[in-house]
Amino acid sequence: MSSREDETLARAAVAALTRQLELTPKPGLPDPRDLGARVTRQDHRALRWSAKALMPGLAAMAACARRNGAPTPELRAELGAIGRCTEHSVQLAGGGHRGATWVLGLLVAAAAMEPGARGLELAATAKKIAAHPDRRAPRRPSRGSSVSAKYGAAGARGEARAGFPHVRRALDVLSKARTAGTPEPDARLDALLTVMSTLQDTELLYTAGPHGLRHVQAGARGVIEAGGATSEAGRAALTAFDTDLQGRGWSPRGSGSLLAGALFVDALPLTSGVPA
Repeated sequence: MSSREDETLARAAVAALTRQLELTPKPGLPDPRDLGARVTRQDHRALRWSAKALMPGLAAMAACARRNGAPTPELRAELGAIGRCTEHSVQLAGGGHRGATWVLGLLVAAAAMEPGARGLELAATAKKIAAHPDRRAPRRPSRGSSVSAKYGAAGARGEARAGFPHVRRALDVLSKARTAGTPEPDARLDALLTVMSTLQDTELLYTAGPHGLRHVQAGARGVIEAGGATSEAGRAALTAFDTDLQGRGWSPRGSGSLLAGALFVDALPLTSGVPA
């Protein structure tokens, strides 16, 4: 794999994140309605702009993984250092994509290390990378790690170390929905809701506590059980769920990052630029 292919992977990852941002209506998450920084407090235009700041870091992660060639502790440490620099660049550009940096960074590194890996194989490679501790990480606990320790939630690290089970679930939903002829935006919404229905989102635990997390999971399941985004009843449930989360000011951001990861994996193989 060449440096050009590293850049192609990075562009594909940012394109996947952009596709996630463009999806609407996303309960509690920024979408094109957020032109004036709706309840999510994140202007959609600013998020699209700051997503571009991920590009250099993701390309560097791909190059690093390609150069190392194996999921070693040294690779994990290098990826962590690149990730922290990337997060700083994204913050300077407007912020808003911390979870996506972790998810997409690991998946991009896995794709660079194993160019032929797809789906489960790619997740398995990412799992091997994430299994190692980040030896250069700051000693102070992050908000996510503190919440994980308090409530016993898997968190972002646990999700990666388990081989991204929610990315795999989202991919399964996308595949089945397309086979059934579901329009692509609705398939992606159903994939998002599926992730939301079971994910132990540490951001939600921090802002809303265990009761809030259970409320969001139940709301997502309710939309799916009503028929999902394609049915009239499911759309009504989705609208009510979205209104509810807007009113409460709860944002299941971890689900958005994992959907972006699924859309990136779904876009592979990359043969002639970034898929639409």
